Amino acid sequence: MQILCLPQIGNTSSEEGQSLAADSKIITPKAQSIVASGGCVVYPTSTQPALGCLPTNTALDGLYAIKNRPSHMPVSIGVADLEQASDLVELTDEIPDLLASFPEGSLTLLLPAKEALDSRLGGDKIAIRVVAHPVAKALLRATGPLTATSANISGTEPESNCPDAVDILEKAGHEVGLVEGKTPGGSPSTLIAWYSVCDSSDNASIEVLREGIVPTDEVLLWWKSRISNNGETPGM
Repeated sequence: MQILCLPQIGNTSSEEGQSLAADSKIITPKAQSIVASGGCVVYPTSTQPALGCLPTNTALDGLYAIKNRPSHMPVSIGVADLEQASDLVELTDEIPDLLASFPEGSLTLLLPAKEALDSRLGGDKIAIRVVAHPVAKALLRATGPLTATSANISGTEPESNCPDAVDILEKAGHEVGLVEGKTPGGSPSTLIAWYSVCDSSDNASIEVLREGIVPTDEVLLWWKSRISNNGETPGM
């Protein structure tokens, strides 16, 4: 098993953690080598440990084998910021306001792909999560976007911390890298199909595909408020 241990920054303040994570020394060449070679790393997010690999066919082959995940079930992609996201998906003007209205990293958005990707990433509709954890941000800035699926074998409960997630995968016979960092555990991010990918006969709409850390009713209340305040339906 290839293991990379990084400083745990879970207890730092937001500004201190982000400043520390931005330091290039946090993400060593070894971490980038594991990813660049098509391998997977377990890394921390603001919810659960994630299993990350490059969004390439070969790397996805390895990730799906590790998770024993059916190929018809796409995984999400983690990005450090919306600038990274804009290279992969079509963004709308409302998205920055949406993300600013809820805890950072608590939402994953299903958006139109700029160019169709592997079907295991959704093809022409890609699920994008802007991560909040400072270690995750530093990792993604160093490697580029990585998958952000939970670091577990499909059908099993995700572990609440990265070392335990690696241990489970190792016992199943898989080799993954470990990027250390504290995770609070709990519910995953809330997955939203944005109006730009939703079929609607009259008005643009959004749909909560998976309720997570943000309740469905809070998302829909934000949407209704946005429409009411603007006096028009976005995208129309």
